[in-house]
Amino acid sequence: MTHTHTIVASSNGQRARHPGVPRIGIGGPVGSGKTALIEALVPRLIERGRAPLVVTNDIFTREDAIHVRSALAGVLDSARIVGVETGSCPHTAVRDDPTMNLQAVDELTASFPDGDVVLIESGGDNLTLTFSPLLADLYIFVIDVAQGDKIPRKRGPGVTNSDLLVINKIDLAEHVRASLQVMRDDAGAVRGDRPFVLTNCFTGQGLDVVADRIDAVVAAAVS
Repeated sequence: MTHTHTIVASSNGQRARHPGVPRIGIGGPVGSGKTALIEALVPRLIERGRAPLVVTNDIFTREDAIHVRSALAGVLDSARIVGVETGSCPHTAVRDDPTMNLQAVDELTASFPDGDVVLIESGGDNLTLTFSPLLADLYIFVIDVAQGDKIPRKRGPGVTNSDLLVINKIDLAEHVRASLQVMRDDAGAVRGDRPFVLTNCFTGQGLDVVADRIDAVVAAAVS
C-alpha cells in the first residue's frame, strides 16, 4: 500500500548530494521498527547489487549494532556494521552535532571502499527528530501502527517533512483497534506531496518502495 510522489525538500531545506557514498538517515520513535527495517532492507539492497554499510546509534550501549550483526549473520560482514554510543539525546547526534556519525561513516567507507550506501539509524526519539543535511542525503522517518492511528495527525517534523514516511507494523492494526485508512488519509493530508508507505518488515510488504527510493539515491550518485 503506497502513496508515491516526488520527494521535495526536507525540514532542513533542500538536501544537496554530498561527495562520496550516499547516506540514508532512518529515524523514529523507540520501538517503531527502525532496526527491523534496516535488517529487512539490507538483503534487498544486496540483491539489487548494492554494497551497504550500517551505522546504528544508541545512547548508552551499542545494542542495535549487536542485534543487526546477529540478524544479518551470513548476509552482511559484521565489520560493515558499527555502533555509535552517543551519550546524548538522539537528535543531538544526528542533527545538532553529527560529528560522531560523520566520523563513523568516514571510517566505514575508508575500510570498505566498495560500499555504495550507508544506512544510519538514529536512536529512538520523538516526532521532532530530523537529520542534519550534513549527515543524510535521504531522510526516512518510521512510525508504527501500535502507537495509535492518531500519530500522523500529531504532525512533528519527522512525520510531515521527512523525505519518506514509513508507517510500520500494519499487521498489528486490528489488535490495537487502529484504522489503516485513517492513518493513510491523515498522512496524505499532513505531508502534501511527500511520499509515504505502509509496511510490514517481517512479510516484506511495502519494502520494495523503500528500497526503490534508496536505490534511486545511489543511482543518482554514480550517474
